[in-house]
Amino acid sequence: MSGESDCTRTSPSAGSPSDNELLPDRPKYVCTLSPDLVTKAREELQEKPEWRLRDVQALRDMVCKDYPSLGTCLDDAFLLRFLRARKFDYDRALQLLVNYHTCRRTWPEVFSNLKPSAIKPVLESGFVTVLPHRDPQGRHIVCIRPDRWTPSNYPITENIRAIYLTLEKLIQSEETQVNGIVILADYKGVSLSKASHFGPFVAKKVIGILQDGFPIRIKAVNIINEPRIFKGIFAIIKPFLKEKIANRFFLHGCDLNSLHQNIPPVILPEEYGGTAGKLDISAWNELLLASEEDFLHDFSELMLPCDSSPHDLLVSGDADEKQCDDSLRGMKPQLYYCY
Repeated sequence: MSGESDCTRTSPSAGSPSDNELLPDRPKYVCTLSPDLVTKAREELQEKPEWRLRDVQALRDMVCKDYPSLGTCLDDAFLLRFLRARKFDYDRALQLLVNYHTCRRTWPEVFSNLKPSAIKPVLESGFVTVLPHRDPQGRHIVCIRPDRWTPSNYPITENIRAIYLTLEKLIQSEETQVNGIVILADYKGVSLSKASHFGPFVAKKVIGILQDGFPIRIKAVNIINEPRIFKGIFAIIKPFLKEKIANRFFLHGCDLNSLHQNIPPVILPEEYGGTAGKLDISAWNELLLASEEDFLHDFSELMLPCDSSPHDLLVSGDADEKQCDDSLRGMKPQLYYCY
Protein backbone atom coordinates (compact mmCIF):
# COMPACT_ATOMS: atom_id res chain seq x y z
CA MET A 1 0.00 0.00 0.00
CA SER A 2 1.75 3.15 -1.15
CA GLY A 3 1.31 6.60 0.31
CA GLU A 4 0.11 7.85 -3.09
CA SER A 5 -2.72 5.35 -3.26
CA ASP A 6 -3.79 6.24 0.28
CA CYS A 7 -3.82 9.94 -0.52
CA THR A 8 -5.64 9.39 -3.78
CA ARG A 9 -8.30 7.25 -2.19
CA THR A 10 -9.35 9.90 0.30
CA SER A 11 -8.10 12.83 2.27
CA PRO A 12 -10.81 13.77 4.78
CA SER A 13 -10.50 16.87 6.89
CA ALA A 14 -8.90 16.69 10.32
CA GLY A 15 -11.22 15.42 12.99
CA SER A 16 -13.73 13.97 10.53
CA PRO A 17 -15.99 11.48 12.36
CA SER A 18 -15.97 9.16 9.36
CA ASP A 19 -12.19 8.67 9.04
CA ASN A 20 -12.29 4.96 9.84
CA GLU A 21 -15.26 4.40 7.52
CA LEU A 22 -13.45 6.08 4.63
CA LEU A 23 -10.35 3.92 5.12
CA PRO A 24 -11.69 0.48 6.12
CA ASP A 25 -8.47 -1.32 5.14
CA ARG A 26 -6.27 0.69 7.48
CA PRO A 27 -5.51 -1.07 10.80
CA LYS A 28 -7.49 0.42 13.66
CA TYR A 29 -5.25 1.93 16.32
CA VAL A 30 -5.48 0.45 19.81
CA CYS A 31 -3.52 2.22 22.54
CA THR A 32 -1.18 -0.06 24.52
CA LEU A 33 0.07 2.56 26.97
CA SER A 34 -0.44 2.02 30.68
CA PRO A 35 -2.40 4.68 32.61
CA ASP A 36 0.90 6.03 33.97
CA LEU A 37 2.37 6.33 30.47
CA VAL A 38 -0.80 7.98 29.18
CA THR A 39 -0.30 10.60 31.90
CA LYS A 40 3.40 10.93 31.07
CA ALA A 41 2.63 11.37 27.37
CA ARG A 42 0.10 14.05 28.21
CA GLU A 43 2.52 15.96 30.45
CA GLU A 44 5.75 15.59 28.41
CA LEU A 45 4.54 15.18 24.82
CA GLN A 46 1.26 17.15 24.87
CA GLU A 47 -0.55 13.99 23.78
CA LYS A 48 -4.25 14.13 24.62
CA PRO A 49 -6.00 10.74 24.24
CA GLU A 50 -9.27 12.42 23.32
CA TRP A 51 -7.57 14.29 20.45
CA ARG A 52 -5.09 11.58 19.41
CA LEU A 53 -6.86 10.34 16.27
CA ARG A 54 -7.75 13.88 15.26
CA ASP A 55 -4.06 14.79 15.45
CA VAL A 56 -3.08 11.74 13.42
CA GLN A 57 -5.63 12.62 10.76
CA ALA A 58 -4.36 16.18 10.63
CA LEU A 59 -0.82 14.91 9.94
CA ARG A 60 -2.16 12.47 7.35
CA ASP A 61 -3.98 15.29 5.56
CA MET A 62 -0.80 17.39 5.52
CA VAL A 63 1.14 14.53 3.94
CA CYS A 64 -1.51 14.02 1.29
CA LYS A 65 -1.68 17.72 0.52
CA ASP A 66 2.01 18.67 0.58
CA TYR A 67 3.73 15.36 -0.30
CA PRO A 68 1.23 13.20 -2.24
CA SER A 69 4.09 11.17 -3.77
CA LEU A 70 6.11 10.68 -0.60
CA GLY A 71 5.27 6.98 -0.57
CA THR A 72 4.83 6.61 3.17
CA CYS A 73 2.77 4.37 5.37
CA LEU A 74 -0.20 6.36 6.68
CA ASP A 75 -1.42 4.03 9.40
CA ASP A 76 -2.36 5.65 12.70
CA ALA A 77 0.29 3.79 14.69
CA PHE A 78 3.06 4.72 12.24
CA LEU A 79 2.20 8.42 12.12
CA LEU A 80 1.90 8.53 15.91
CA ARG A 81 5.62 7.82 16.19
CA PHE A 82 6.41 11.09 14.45
CA LEU A 83 3.86 13.12 16.40
CA ARG A 84 5.21 11.83 19.71
CA ALA A 85 8.82 12.47 18.68
CA ARG A 86 7.92 16.12 18.01
CA LYS A 87 5.49 16.64 20.88
CA PHE A 88 2.46 16.77 18.58
CA ASP A 89 3.69 19.78 16.65
CA TYR A 90 2.18 19.05 13.22
CA ASP A 91 4.74 20.98 11.16
CA ARG A 92 7.75 19.50 12.94
CA ALA A 93 6.27 16.00 12.79
CA LEU A 94 5.72 16.38 9.04
CA GLN A 95 9.31 17.55 8.50
CA LEU A 96 10.58 14.60 10.55
CA LEU A 97 8.56 12.22 8.37
CA VAL A 98 9.94 13.80 5.19
CA ASN A 99 13.48 13.62 6.61
CA TYR A 100 12.94 9.97 7.52
CA HIS A 101 12.25 9.14 3.87
CA THR A 102 14.94 11.47 2.55
CA CYS A 103 17.58 9.72 4.68
CA ARG A 104 16.49 6.34 3.34
CA ARG A 105 16.60 7.54 -0.25
CA THR A 106 19.94 9.37 -0.15
CA TRP A 107 22.09 6.65 1.45
CA PRO A 108 21.58 3.44 -0.54
CA GLU A 109 24.67 1.80 1.01
CA VAL A 110 22.75 1.71 4.28
CA PHE A 111 19.15 1.32 3.24
CA SER A 112 19.26 -1.09 0.29
CA ASN A 113 18.28 -4.65 1.23
CA LEU A 114 17.82 -3.54 4.84
CA LYS A 115 16.73 -6.57 6.85
CA PRO A 116 18.02 -8.41 9.95
CA SER A 117 19.44 -11.40 8.06
CA ALA A 118 21.59 -9.04 5.97
CA ILE A 119 23.40 -7.72 9.05
CA LYS A 120 23.73 -11.03 10.89
CA PRO A 121 27.57 -10.85 11.02
CA VAL A 122 27.34 -7.48 12.80
CA LEU A 123 24.86 -8.86 15.32
CA GLU A 124 27.00 -11.92 15.97
CA SER A 125 30.04 -9.71 16.58
CA GLY A 126 28.26 -7.99 19.47
CA PHE A 127 28.81 -4.52 17.99
CA VAL A 128 25.29 -3.48 19.00
CA THR A 129 22.79 -5.03 21.37
CA VAL A 130 20.03 -4.03 23.77
CA LEU A 131 20.30 -4.80 27.47
CA PRO A 132 17.48 -7.05 28.74
CA HIS A 133 16.24 -4.65 31.43
CA ARG A 134 14.93 -1.10 31.15
CA ASP A 135 16.17 1.66 33.44
CA PRO A 136 13.98 3.17 36.23
CA GLN A 137 12.53 5.64 33.69
CA GLY A 138 11.38 2.77 31.48
CA ARG A 139 14.05 3.33 28.82
CA HIS A 140 15.86 0.61 26.89
CA ILE A 141 19.67 0.70 26.98
CA VAL A 142 21.28 0.34 23.55
CA CYS A 143 24.85 -0.91 24.02
CA ILE A 144 27.37 -0.16 21.26
CA ARG A 145 30.90 -1.63 21.30
CA PRO A 146 33.05 -0.40 18.40
CA ASP A 147 35.96 -2.64 19.45
CA ARG A 148 33.92 -5.61 18.23
CA TRP A 149 34.16 -4.39 14.64
CA THR A 150 36.96 -5.59 12.36
CA PRO A 151 37.13 -3.15 9.41
CA SER A 152 38.58 -5.77 7.08
CA ASN A 153 35.45 -7.90 7.49
CA TYR A 154 32.85 -5.35 6.33
CA PRO A 155 32.51 -1.56 5.92
CA ILE A 156 31.34 0.82 8.63
CA THR A 157 27.98 1.18 6.88
CA GLU A 158 27.10 -2.37 8.00
CA ASN A 159 27.39 -1.21 11.62
CA ILE A 160 25.09 1.72 10.86
CA ARG A 161 22.57 -0.65 9.28
CA ALA A 162 22.57 -2.77 12.43
CA ILE A 163 22.02 0.26 14.66
CA TYR A 164 19.21 1.50 12.42
CA LEU A 165 17.37 -1.84 12.48
CA THR A 166 17.79 -1.97 16.25
CA LEU A 167 16.12 1.43 16.56
CA GLU A 168 13.37 0.43 14.14
CA LYS A 169 12.59 -2.59 16.29
CA LEU A 170 12.62 -0.61 19.52
CA ILE A 171 10.38 2.17 18.22
CA GLN A 172 7.62 -0.33 17.46
CA SER A 173 6.88 -0.20 21.18
CA GLU A 174 4.64 2.65 22.29
CA GLU A 175 6.38 2.53 25.65
CA THR A 176 9.68 3.39 23.94
CA GLN A 177 8.01 6.10 21.86
CA VAL A 178 7.06 7.84 25.10
CA ASN A 179 10.06 7.03 27.32
CA GLY A 180 12.86 7.22 24.75
CA ILE A 181 16.14 5.31 24.89
CA VAL A 182 19.59 5.58 26.46
CA ILE A 183 22.80 4.78 24.58
CA LEU A 184 25.80 3.17 26.27
CA ALA A 185 28.89 3.28 24.04
CA ASP A 186 32.02 1.41 25.14
CA TYR A 187 35.07 2.77 23.30
CA LYS A 188 37.57 0.43 24.89
CA GLY A 189 40.26 -0.52 22.40
CA VAL A 190 39.20 1.88 19.65
CA SER A 191 42.31 2.64 17.61
CA LEU A 192 43.23 5.42 15.22
CA SER A 193 42.70 3.11 12.26
CA LYS A 194 39.09 2.49 13.31
CA ALA A 195 38.45 6.13 14.12
CA SER A 196 39.59 7.15 10.64
CA HIS A 197 36.59 5.32 9.15
CA PHE A 198 34.23 7.69 10.95
CA GLY A 199 34.90 10.91 9.04
CA PRO A 200 32.73 14.05 8.97
CA PHE A 201 30.68 12.87 5.98
CA VAL A 202 29.60 9.67 7.76
CA ALA A 203 29.22 11.56 11.05
CA LYS A 204 26.96 14.16 9.44
CA LYS A 205 24.69 11.51 7.97
CA VAL A 206 24.47 9.44 11.18
CA ILE A 207 23.83 12.45 13.40
CA GLY A 208 21.34 13.76 10.85
CA ILE A 209 19.38 10.53 11.06
CA LEU A 210 19.41 10.35 14.85
CA GLN A 211 18.55 14.03 15.40
CA ASP A 212 16.26 14.89 12.51
CA GLY A 213 15.46 11.75 10.54
CA PHE A 214 14.19 9.13 12.95
CA PRO A 215 11.22 9.23 15.38
CA ILE A 216 12.99 8.29 18.58
CA ARG A 217 13.85 10.26 21.70
CA ILE A 218 17.50 9.85 22.73
CA LYS A 219 17.54 10.83 26.39
CA ALA A 220 21.22 10.20 27.19
CA VAL A 221 24.47 9.02 25.57
CA ASN A 222 26.90 7.49 28.06
CA ILE A 223 30.47 7.04 26.83
CA ILE A 224 32.64 4.61 28.78
CA ASN A 225 36.33 3.64 28.45
CA GLU A 226 36.96 6.35 25.88
CA PRO A 227 40.67 6.60 24.92
CA ARG A 228 42.45 9.85 24.12
CA ILE A 229 41.51 9.35 20.48
CA PHE A 230 37.89 10.02 21.42
CA LYS A 231 38.69 13.70 21.72
CA GLY A 232 39.29 13.66 17.99
CA ILE A 233 36.16 11.60 17.33
CA PHE A 234 34.04 13.97 19.39
CA ALA A 235 35.59 16.93 17.59
CA ILE A 236 34.18 15.44 14.38
CA ILE A 237 30.74 14.80 15.87
CA LYS A 238 30.14 17.93 17.93
CA PRO A 239 29.67 20.46 15.09
CA PHE A 240 26.69 18.44 13.89
CA LEU A 241 25.04 18.11 17.32
CA LYS A 242 22.27 20.36 18.50
CA GLU A 243 22.94 21.88 21.90
CA LYS A 244 20.11 19.89 23.46
CA ILE A 245 21.65 16.59 22.33
CA ALA A 246 25.24 17.65 23.06
CA ASN A 247 24.22 18.31 26.68
CA ARG A 248 23.04 14.70 26.95
CA PHE A 249 26.52 13.28 26.32
CA PHE A 250 28.25 11.99 29.45
CA LEU A 251 31.93 10.99 29.28
CA HIS A 252 32.79 8.61 32.14
CA GLY A 253 36.25 7.40 31.17
CA CYS A 254 37.04 4.29 33.22
CA ASP A 255 35.00 5.53 36.21
CA LEU A 256 32.25 2.95 36.70
CA ASN A 257 30.90 4.86 39.70
CA SER A 258 30.27 7.80 37.39
CA LEU A 259 28.45 5.51 34.95
CA HIS A 260 26.33 4.13 37.80
CA GLN A 261 25.10 7.64 38.56
CA ASN A 262 23.32 7.53 35.18
CA ILE A 263 22.59 3.83 34.77
CA PRO A 264 21.95 1.78 37.95
CA PRO A 265 24.18 -1.31 38.44
CA VAL A 266 21.13 -3.54 38.86
CA ILE A 267 20.43 -3.42 35.10
CA LEU A 268 24.06 -3.38 33.94
CA PRO A 269 26.08 -6.51 33.06
CA GLU A 270 29.15 -7.50 35.04
CA GLU A 271 31.42 -6.00 32.37
CA TYR A 272 30.27 -2.55 33.51
CA GLY A 273 30.25 -3.17 37.25
CA GLY A 274 26.64 -4.31 37.26
CA THR A 275 24.78 -7.16 38.92
CA ALA A 276 22.73 -8.38 35.94
CA GLY A 277 25.09 -11.19 34.97
CA LYS A 278 27.36 -11.48 31.95
CA LEU A 279 26.51 -9.45 28.87
CA ASP A 280 24.40 -11.74 26.68
CA ILE A 281 23.79 -10.69 23.08
CA SER A 282 21.92 -13.82 22.01
CA ALA A 283 18.45 -12.81 23.24
CA TRP A 284 18.39 -9.53 21.31
CA ASN A 285 19.89 -11.13 18.21
CA GLU A 286 17.22 -13.82 18.22
CA LEU A 287 14.45 -11.27 18.68
CA LEU A 288 15.69 -9.08 15.84
CA LEU A 289 16.31 -11.97 13.45
CA ALA A 290 12.85 -13.37 14.22
CA SER A 291 11.38 -10.04 13.04
CA GLU A 292 12.53 -10.52 9.44
CA GLU A 293 9.02 -10.85 7.98
CA ASP A 294 7.76 -7.85 9.96
CA PHE A 295 10.53 -5.67 8.54
CA LEU A 296 9.92 -6.89 4.99
CA HIS A 297 6.24 -5.98 5.33
CA ASP A 298 6.82 -2.63 7.04
CA PHE A 299 9.54 -1.49 4.66
CA SER A 300 7.52 -2.59 1.63
CA GLU A 301 5.07 0.19 2.48
CA LEU A 302 7.82 2.81 2.39
CA MET A 303 7.83 3.19 -1.37
CA LEU A 304 10.28 5.49 -3.11
CA PRO A 305 8.59 8.48 -4.75
CA CYS A 306 8.28 8.27 -8.49
CA ASP A 307 8.71 11.96 -9.26
CA SER A 308 10.16 15.03 -7.58
CA SER A 309 12.03 14.82 -4.29
CA PRO A 310 10.63 16.53 -1.17
CA HIS A 311 11.93 20.01 -0.50
CA ASP A 312 14.07 20.93 2.50
CA LEU A 313 16.17 17.79 2.11
CA LEU A 314 18.27 16.77 5.06
CA VAL A 315 21.22 15.88 2.83
CA SER A 316 22.05 18.10 -0.11
CA GLY A 317 24.42 15.80 -1.98
CA ASP A 318 27.73 16.64 -3.65
CA ALA A 319 28.21 20.04 -2.01
CA ASP A 320 27.88 18.56 1.47
CA GLU A 321 30.16 15.67 0.55
CA LYS A 322 32.88 18.05 -0.68
CA GLN A 323 32.52 20.22 2.42
CA CYS A 324 32.81 17.18 4.68
CA ASP A 325 35.82 15.85 2.79
CA ASP A 326 37.50 19.22 3.32
CA SER A 327 36.59 19.04 7.02
CA LEU A 328 38.05 15.54 7.24
CA ARG A 329 41.40 16.75 6.00
CA GLY A 330 41.33 19.35 8.75
CA MET A 331 40.30 16.83 11.41
CA LYS A 332 42.92 14.16 10.73
CA PRO A 333 45.73 16.11 12.43
CA GLN A 334 43.50 16.29 15.54
CA LEU A 335 43.03 12.52 15.48
CA TYR A 336 46.75 11.89 15.25
CA TYR A 337 47.45 14.44 17.98
CA CYS A 338 44.95 12.85 20.37
CA TYR A 339 46.25 9.40 19.60
